[in-house]
Amino acid sequence: MGELTPREEAEIEAKKTYDGFLKASKYTFYGALAFFFAVASCNFGVETDAGKTGSQYNGEQYNPSNLNVNK
Repeated sequence: MGELTPREEAEIEAKKTYDGFLKASKYTFYGALAFFFAVASCNFGVETDAGKTGSQYNGEQYNPSNLNVNK
């Protein structure tokens, strides 16, 4: 077998690079999808049970009745 032309060498290298890119893209996509499903199965971290913590909206504390007052 003889020497390859630069064009043939470039084509072989491009095919290897493209295959590697597709493989990395698939792993990244599947990893992101698995992460999404894992987070979604935990209700995206939102607590809904009786002992929930964190900031909760209270309409009695925030009553914007004075926003439309003209002075």
